Amino acid sequence: MNFRGPCHKGASAIHNLKELQLQGNRFSGSLPGDIGLCPHLNRLDLSSNRFSGALPESLQRLSSMHFFSLSKNMLAGEFPQWIGSLTNLEYLDLSSNGLTGSIPSSIGDLKSLRYLSLSNNKLFGIIPTSMASCPMLSVIRLRSNSFNGTIPEGLFDLGLEEVDFSHNGLVGSIPSGSSTFFSSLRTLDLSSNNLTGHIPAEKGLSSNLRYLNLSWNNLESRMPRELGYFQNLTVLDLRNSALVGLIPADICESGSLNILQLDGNSLMGQIPEEIGNCSSLYLLSLAQNNLSGSIPESISRLNKLKILKLEFNELTGEIPQKLGILENLLAVNISYNKLVGRLPVGGIFPSLDQSALQGNLGICSPLLKGPCKMNVPKPLVLDPYAYGNQGDGKKPRKVSSHPARFHHHMFLSISTIIAISAAIFILFGVILISLLNLSVRKRLAFVDHAMESMCSSSSRSGILSTGKLVLFDSKSSPDWISNPEALLNKAAEIGQGVFGTVYKVSLGSEARMVAIKKLFTPNIIQYPEDFDREVQVLGKARHPNLLSLKGYYWTPQLQLLVSEYAPNGSLQAKLHETIPSTPRLSWANRFKIVLGTAKGLAHLHHSFRPPIIHYNIRPSNILLDENLNPKISDFGLARLLTKLDRHVISTRFQSALGYVAPELACQSLRINEKCDIYGFGILILELVTGRRPVEYGEDNVLILNDHVRFLLEQGNVLDCVDPSMGDYPEDEVLPVLKLALVCTSHIPSSRPSMAEVVQILQVIKTPVPQRTEFF
Repeated sequence: MNFRGPCHKGASAIHNLKELQLQGNRFSGSLPGDIGLCPHLNRLDLSSNRFSGALPESLQRLSSMHFFSLSKNMLAGEFPQWIGSLTNLEYLDLSSNGLTGSIPSSIGDLKSLRYLSLSNNKLFGIIPTSMASCPMLSVIRLRSNSFNGTIPEGLFDLGLEEVDFSHNGLVGSIPSGSSTFFSSLRTLDLSSNNLTGHIPAEKGLSSNLRYLNLSWNNLESRMPRELGYFQNLTVLDLRNSALVGLIPADICESGSLNILQLDGNSLMGQIPEEIGNCSSLYLLSLAQNNLSGSIPESISRLNKLKILKLEFNELTGEIPQKLGILENLLAVNISYNKLVGRLPVGGIFPSLDQSALQGNLGICSPLLKGPCKMNVPKPLVLDPYAYGNQGDGKKPRKVSSHPARFHHHMFLSISTIIAISAAIFILFGVILISLLNLSVRKRLAFVDHAMESMCSSSSRSGILSTGKLVLFDSKSSPDWISNPEALLNKAAEIGQGVFGTVYKVSLGSEARMVAIKKLFTPNIIQYPEDFDREVQVLGKARHPNLLSLKGYYWTPQLQLLVSEYAPNGSLQAKLHETIPSTPRLSWANRFKIVLGTAKGLAHLHHSFRPPIIHYNIRPSNILLDENLNPKISDFGLARLLTKLDRHVISTRFQSALGYVAPELACQSLRINEKCDIYGFGILILELVTGRRPVEYGEDNVLILNDHVRFLLEQGNVLDCVDPSMGDYPEDEVLPVLKLALVCTSHIPSSRPSMAEVVQILQVIKTPVPQRTEFF
């Protein structure tokens, strides 16, 4: 049957109706209210139709109902607060609708409830603790809603078989539960939340657990070795969960795993040789970690393996030739490591795409510029003496207190012509941007004044509504929510940026220091759903070199972003605003800032689809923690301002003259990752030279990019190095400067990706006697 159209009243005429099953049709319109007048109805299944509107309140009279399914419709309105009156209910499925509101505490009155699915709705609030009072409950599915708060204590003591709380905003730790929980549980999916703390695996050694997904959380813990002893575990997904430490050697002790996904964490050390004990494994993904050492030859014992992902690590050595015997292997990615040598000759390896191999600089393959040559000259960027006079055979100094001068004959080379052309192009861009700034200055002033007027008038009239507070970190305190603006006084202000004013604020009883950015967007972002959607994405962008977003506060008149506090301020202040007696940054610290910033940007560009583009890379947006590790701030905030005038936005950015890619000077506004890479190149030049990207003299304008490029062509590029940083290794500084010039190419397609930049920087930092093995 395939009925369509409205479902008319008339069910109540069938007084003894016990079952009504009309699933899988095309009924539309509202649910007939007289269904609630069938006192003997115990099974109602109207799933997979097109019903809309709210649930009729008359349904609460169906006290005899055991089975209630309205999933996959278009129902709206609030979740029924009367649900607790259906005391005989065993099966409740309202998933894949548009229901709003919160789950009432009366759900704890459903003592016979075994199956609960409310996934894919618009529900919010906390998961009621009364749910732990449903003793028969075995399946809970609350996926893809907006629940916040913690997982109720006691819920995991019910003997559950399946729990899916994924894609919500839950915080706090994962309850350890009782031994009953792990002995009965088969599926646990808590992915895409903001959970913290350790993984409670110590009680699950005799577990029936088959599927465990804790990906996209903020656990910041080590992998427990006990996970390897879960006898029935077939899928373990811990991607992007801020895991640290080593991969336990026991991870494959049970031999039951089919899928092991650990990518996007901060795992370090070697891949354990015991990985070869995962005899049932067909997907192994360890990408985007800090793993080192060689690829274990024991992987060749994984006869069922179909997918192997090891990209974006620091793996070294040769690829084991025995991997060529894996006949079932369908996909391999080993890009962006430090691997060398020949590819295995068997299996999938001869047909691998170049993208699966690039960024290693030492792999020999026909796809990577021909056959093996172990004495290939170093690439220009990585050869510090390519522009020097090498005829005398002397080795240059390794460390210098004064910049060395290189002398050689001048030739009008292709690179010289390109540099001159680039200089003309950029100079034209500078002039054009200046004219644009003049033409829109009044327009900007008008917009800013309008925004300030809206804020002040709202405050005077007292219309600031109660805001929506969302905290991604359970350690934060909401004590300040009643009057958030009281904390944002002039004394607490620590800076201003393109997007707003930043304040240093102490939160909670523990006086936890955070930074709060008051956005310059009052009355612009009118819909909390739009704001929530974008900020939730940014909240999940976790990386050691990204400023962690802790939460946000929203009203139509006031939007605040709560983030971690960086005690050492901005790189801008360290480079240009310190007093003479302040110790300057050493080369080691400057290189650490360059590499860390590159890793943070690479995470934004390569770990998200679509990529998160910063669009405003400059020293004021690079903050420094207590150990001078860089933290990129303001990333992705351009996504929040889509309702602002695009021309005004671009002009605000272009006010940061010298950091903006030349292609944006003509207002094309074709924003992509290459714009960030240009700004990153300028940032490198600023760090190495200590000079600003554009400096105005009495009779001339110095454009840093052109100046360094000219000195490189002259053979005197080390003359531009900031003398205040003291001794520095020339064989690191020179290739870093060359890399910066490649990043600032006026042709966007000539700029490397950030993943390639990270790889090059890691090779530059490799001690010279070891570095030769990569070329």
